[in-house]
Parts: sequence; C-alpha cells; structure tokens
Amino acid sequence: MGNDLADALVVGAGPTGLVLAYDLARRGAAVRIVDRSPAPPRTSRAKGPNARSLEILDDLGVADEVLAAGSDPLPMLKYRDRLPVAETDPWANSAPSPDAPYDRGRLIAQWRLEEILRDRLAGYGVRVELGREVVGLTEAADGRHADVTFAEGRTERVRYVVGCDGAHSSVRKLLGIGFEGTTAEDQVMVCGDVDLADGALDRTRWHQWFDEDGAVMLCPIPGTRTGWWFQAGPERDGRGRPLAPTADGFRRLLARHTALPGRALTRAELLSTYRVNVRMADRFRAGRVFLAGDAAHVHAVAGGLGMNTGIQDAFNLGWKLGLVLAGHAGAELLDTYEEERLPVAARTLDLTSERLRATLEAIRLPGGGLDAAITPDTTGLGVGYRWSSLARAHDEAPRPDETPRPDKAPRPGDGSPGSPQPGDRAPDAPCVDAVTGAGTRLHRVFAGPHTTVLGFGPDSAAVLREVAAAYGDAGVRTCRVYAPHEGGARSGPGTAVVDDEGHAAAAYGTEAFSDTDTGTVIVVRPDHHLGLSAPADDAGSVHAYLRRLHGAGRPRNGSPALVDAARKG
Repeated sequence: MGNDLADALVVGAGPTGLVLAYDLARRGAAVRIVDRSPAPPRTSRAKGPNARSLEILDDLGVADEVLAAGSDPLPMLKYRDRLPVAETDPWANSAPSPDAPYDRGRLIAQWRLEEILRDRLAGYGVRVELGREVVGLTEAADGRHADVTFAEGRTERVRYVVGCDGAHSSVRKLLGIGFEGTTAEDQVMVCGDVDLADGALDRTRWHQWFDEDGAVMLCPIPGTRTGWWFQAGPERDGRGRPLAPTADGFRRLLARHTALPGRALTRAELLSTYRVNVRMADRFRAGRVFLAGDAAHVHAVAGGLGMNTGIQDAFNLGWKLGLVLAGHAGAELLDTYEEERLPVAARTLDLTSERLRATLEAIRLPGGGLDAAITPDTTGLGVGYRWSSLARAHDEAPRPDETPRPDKAPRPGDGSPGSPQPGDRAPDAPCVDAVTGAGTRLHRVFAGPHTTVLGFGPDSAAVLREVAAAYGDAGVRTCRVYAPHEGGARSGPGTAVVDDEGHAAAAYGTEAFSDTDTGTVIVVRPDHHLGLSAPADDAGSVHAYLRRLHGAGRPRNGSPALVDAARKG
C-alpha cells in the first residue's frame, strides 16, 4: 500500500475531472488525477462550453485562452436534396448583458480544452497519471479513508475519491450504484473527426443535410485548417441494422447526401457510434466516494449539455470538498452536493429529451435543423438551487421536506419578476474599482477559491468589518458596493467598488437604497450562487451562515478560534 495520503483522487481526466482537480489544487488540497487511457485522447467530441461553463472557466482563469482557441457558434446552413434551403443563426438576437457577459457558448475541440486545463493543472505540480485503471474500491475500517486498488496491483489510500470516469464508470460499478434509464436502439448516429479537401466547404457555417432517408452534419473544428466534426445517420444492412462507422462509409454518406464527392473526405478517425442513452445514478455519493459528469448521468446530445453539466457538477463539488479538507466545514456540507446536483441532473435529462424530440420533429420538414435544440435553458445560466439547505433567507428555517425544483430560479433576461433569491446564480455587473477607478465587474470580485460577502447600503459597513476580522484568513472576501451618490471616504476592509451605472443595484434588487437605508448583505458562495440575503442589521444571520461554511472564524476579541482538527476527515 502506498504511503502518500492524498486528500482526493479524481478518476477520469476529461473536462469534469480536470476542472475538479484544478479547483481543488488551487485551494491547496493534495489532489491526484488518474486516467485509464495510455495517452491523452485527441477526439473532438463535445463541441464546447456553454455560457455558464464559460463563467466557471473564467473563475478558473482559463476563459481567455479558451476563447482564443475556439470560435463563436456558427450560423447553420441547412440543405434538402443537396440544395441549400435555409440559414439560421440561433444567436442572432442574443447579446451580452450586464448581468450575463457570456450570452452564448464557444466552439472548441474537447481535446484542446483538456489540453488547456492540463497545462494549468501542471502549474500546481499536478499531472494526470495515465494508464492507471481503478479495479478495487473500499472504505477503510476507520471510516476516514478509502482504499483504491489499481490494475497493476497497487493499493493506495486517499481521503476522498471522485469518479469522473464516464458513462461506463468503473467507480460507479465498483460501488454497486444503479444506473437506471433507457437506451434508444433506433436512435443511432455515427460520428468522427474528418478532414475535407481544402476549400470543399465554407468554414464559416455549420452545414446540415437532412433528407428523408438520412442526414449528414459537418461543423468545422476551430484551430484546424481542414478539420470537421462529422455526424450522420448510419448506413444500414439489408435487415435495417446500423453498420459500424468506417472511413469508406463516411465517404458514401457524404456522396449520397451532399454535393461533394466522396473523395473530398481525405481522413476519418476517432470513429464511434452514438446511441441515445437517458440514465442517471441512483445516488451521487457513497461514503467517501462521489460521482460527477457522465459517471452520474447521461442524456440525449440535443442542447450540448453533456460536458457542460459535468463541468458544473465539478464546480459545485470542488469548493465543498475544499472547505471540508481545509478543516473549515463539517463533512455534512458534502451531503449538499447530491442534494443540489441530482435534481439538476434529473431536470437535464428531461430537458434534453424534450429538445431531441423537438429536433427530430423539426428536421422532417425542409429548413429544420439543430437550432431546434437551442433554448435559453441550454445556456445553463438559469440553473439554481432554491430548494437547497444552503439557500437561506435571513429569517427562514430549513425546509428539509421541500420538493426539489431545479427550474425555480429566474433566468437572466426572461423577465422574471423580483430580485435573485438564495440559491440563484449570482448576477454579474460592471463596476468601477473604488480605489483605482479602473473598470471591473462583480464576477471578477467573486473569482477565486473564496466566499464573497457583498454589502449594499451604508449600514452594511459594520457587518463587513466583522466578517473581515473573523473570516479574512478563512477564505472569505468582503466587498462594499457603493452607490454613485454615496460620498465620503470609500475605504474599509476588503474590496470596494462603485456601482457607477447602477447595474449591480438593478441585478440584486437594491435600487431603492439611500443614505438613510439600512442596506443589505449578500453572501455569494464560491460557485457564484447566492447563499444568504439579509438586512444589514442582521449580522447574526450572516455569521451563522458563514460558520456553516468556514467554521468559527476568529472571535471579535481577535484571539484565534479553535478548530476541531478531526473535522478535516
């Protein structure tokens, strides 16, 4: 048995596992990540992060690199009987807003996204351990560790394990967790990465041929000169059974449905057959082991939510596991991962199945295409956790029996009345740094491995001072949001910004504050969701909430508080 005790072992080095490992590493956790593949895969697979995942990648500090390596989503050019019949840009009427600067996703090959994340992870001294397959998994008798056995026969002890190892997850199977659902054997697609002859097709369009007897879809892969994502209905044998994908089969499909000759396809690799699977794990946690991404849920490809839901799983789990490992939060905080993400996964299965139905209906008619799968729901910006035990109004008792409702949070731009509530995604807003006068935004204030306490209104200053004194060394940042009319020295603990155009006040529903108002204090979780909203004269609720996430902090007399070391687990 290995002697080195890691805080966490992440199994699977796709986007979900890499985001989780990176988030834990930047929090100071001793994290390791393994993958059974002997080398990093080069498949393009998922077409890129959606708007919410871009916010997460921004927090992780890699969004600029992802944006530079990818491209905006492309207009869709649709054909019937080899002739163009319609062109649609699903994002033509969409634009960034103050509360949501990313209004659309980004096209980028999955291998390139993984490469960016691996490089950043290596900056923390963590490298993917390739060719390591998990074949055994047990919780230690002391209940404080897990023993992981690898195919080479070595057993290693870690504090926590997270299975991010895909739909055929070894971790899930070793735990005996059910993966109930359905497989639609008649809904089949063949996929692969191909090269087309230079100039064969316009690379500023996503080309989609939908005929009565089949379909071909070709989307250019950013960062390549001749690379394309190829998706098509499969060839079938004399009995109607789908044939396995081959390069020659792709050429025949290309010649049958498009105006291109088969020889225009010069390379085809990483070929696969996709069947619609709609499945979800019975639970996302078993003791010291968690499931995330495709290991926990798989669904229809419509809407492009597979990789994105996994990234968002990782961002939800990372901060919670980080706080527990650091000894700030009790292990019960980890129960909220399943509490929050399982209902979201169930909602995602329903959403993607509905979007697939709508797409299959649309392509029956000339001009229909994959744009039918895209709705405001697929941006991920509307996902919230109002039902969560971590979503508390200042005077509200816990609601353990409330029915989970992952669709309750208002979506940016949908006209939902009222301010964001605890559990909702925290809106962004452009502001001005109160000290330097430089432009900034709230999501920049939130960025990094910490909780943020926002103060609106003059009387919030006292609460922010108390929070900074008690929790400034425990991963809590304070930020005073000044209205343009507020005068005086704009100084104090933590960060201070001026809401010069009123966007923060509008986003958080504090427009009515004047110099005589009490004000509001808002706790923003590390994953950019509201945890608590309280009047500025209710410091007790703020401290009670922070204690749950960050321990006792430092008492008001300035002497260090005792931390129960056993809570580190």
